Amino acid sequence: MPRPGSRHPLLLYAHILKRWAYLVVLLGILLLALALVAYFFPERFTASVVSAETIFWILSGTAVFAFILALFLLTVRRFAYVQPFENHLRIVTPFLRLKISYRRIRQASSVEVARLYRVRGRRVAILRPFMKSTAIVLELNKLPLSRIALEFFLSPLFFPDQSPRIALLVPDWIKFSTELESLRSVWQDSQRPV
Repeated sequence: MPRPGSRHPLLLYAHILKRWAYLVVLLGILLLALALVAYFFPERFTASVVSAETIFWILSGTAVFAFILALFLLTVRRFAYVQPFENHLRIVTPFLRLKISYRRIRQASSVEVARLYRVRGRRVAILRPFMKSTAIVLELNKLPLSRIALEFFLSPLFFPDQSPRIALLVPDWIKFSTELESLRSVWQDSQRPV
């Protein structure tokens, strides 16, 4: 029985969570600034139903929660990876463990990210660091879950178009592709009748 392949970090997933963490930190800073305004200038809040001190504690608590959430996002982004096994490919994120059987994979090909995506607006900013990178695109017979369910846990950027394809950005695409094709070919050989 062949050994499983290495764990390859999902770069796009980590990058998106890092962007979210920075936005949450900015939100925490804004809330903390508002809390300080409520603390040092309580007369600005005299017309409100609750006291300025209560507003200070609510805003401070929410700011602390935002900082903890940002720390959580920065930590869990390191737990997203893809790993080939003897009969399936496993995609793991902190909120999703997905097994894709080799029966579903028609082809795995390498494509430059700039050619893979035709995006505009915000998505260009997300993909900019990866435009010259190479992604491994899995062409599937059918997605293992519905697209809506997958997009709930993975960014829509994992799906380059409406066809059943998944794009995986990993640090060493050559090593990942070699491991995947090696394990897939061993699996395909085991499926042939003797």
